[in-house]
Amino acid sequence: MSDVVIRAEGLGKRYRVGERERYLALRDILTRAITAPFRKGRNKSTTDYLWALRDLSFEVRHGEVVGLIGRNGAGKTTLLKILSRITRPTAGFAEIQGRVGSLLEVGTGFHPELTGRENVYLSGAVLGMRKSEIDQKFDEIVAFSGVERFLDSPLKHFSTGMQTRLAFAVSAHLDPEILLVDEVLAVGDLEFQKKCLGKMEDVSKSGRTIVFVSHQMNQIRRLCQRVFWIDAGQVRKSGPTGLVLGEYESAVASGQASGSRAHGARDKAQFLRWRIEEPDAGTPNLLKTLGSVSISFTIEVSGAVKFGHHGIALFNSERQLMWAWATDRVELDPGVHEFRYVFPTLPLRPGSYSWQVSLWEDGRIVDLWDCSPDMIIATEVHQHAQDQWNGVLNVPCEMEIGRLASV
Repeated sequence: MSDVVIRAEGLGKRYRVGERERYLALRDILTRAITAPFRKGRNKSTTDYLWALRDLSFEVRHGEVVGLIGRNGAGKTTLLKILSRITRPTAGFAEIQGRVGSLLEVGTGFHPELTGRENVYLSGAVLGMRKSEIDQKFDEIVAFSGVERFLDSPLKHFSTGMQTRLAFAVSAHLDPEILLVDEVLAVGDLEFQKKCLGKMEDVSKSGRTIVFVSHQMNQIRRLCQRVFWIDAGQVRKSGPTGLVLGEYESAVASGQASGSRAHGARDKAQFLRWRIEEPDAGTPNLLKTLGSVSISFTIEVSGAVKFGHHGIALFNSERQLMWAWATDRVELDPGVHEFRYVFPTLPLRPGSYSWQVSLWEDGRIVDLWDCSPDMIIATEVHQHAQDQWNGVLNVPCEMEIGRLASV
């Protein structure tokens, strides 16, 4: 009997740019089938697509702990959603042998108006646990999460870190044969991260399989025996952890890890590179100060662009939007051009961030690029000492206490 528990062949997932994926009811499918002959030859306008995954094939064996690495937008989370049966692939297939537990987003099955106690039972049920199973493990789940004091408070009063701890505790005690874990530990404090990694080590030692996504290479090194490097929706490299991580880190440092792109008219224009111009930290993607920042994006234009639209966005490591901006009436002659942005400051908490730049013309995409490498912010920390109270901004401040003569 084969010990392969996950097998993917020719796996692909395509999204239409600028449109949410729509799930069709039976009546929609029947309507489309009936009206198909009458729709031939119509609506032949060009559609822009993004392949989040393309022609992905791999195998994972029973008891393996496999890491998925790659920059933001590479397709890692999309792959886990397909394996979890949350998203259907556009092409190919994935076979799963065994009970699957997944922690892809903070608070799967949680409801903000219910208490932490009630949400343990609700989330456990969503993840496939029986009530008797939850009863048996309830005390262990709560102790692991460390939120005993707030257990009977509504979840909406929990911090993001507290919700993460409770969500992971429920999922980790599901006792699945296969555990799929996305980048959810980044918001937890260091002590809890150690507990989570220890729990996953216990799960792996019991003979179960783990597929783990993380941008923290030290976590991958500690936990995983084998690594898949996902780049632009494909497996660029797979093999022993040390070997693959070494090549990946070298590529990221040199900017050779490609970012994902939408399928557009890139024969007309294409973004080539980006860099932090000022201040110069010796590394073009490293920001170490909170002062003025100048960032440039280089684009090569082969055909004149008229009535263009340019957009830019900045995401954190969890793909949360930090900032975005756009401008119309962009005109570019053939040649190499530079879009330069100057910020008085970028007061973001230290970590990894990714830029996305795009150019459109007459409503059609010319190029959309998830820039590579990521921007690394390594500024001095001006935040709360406890991680669960750290927000997005990293803003220096001064506080004074003064006595008032009267109220």
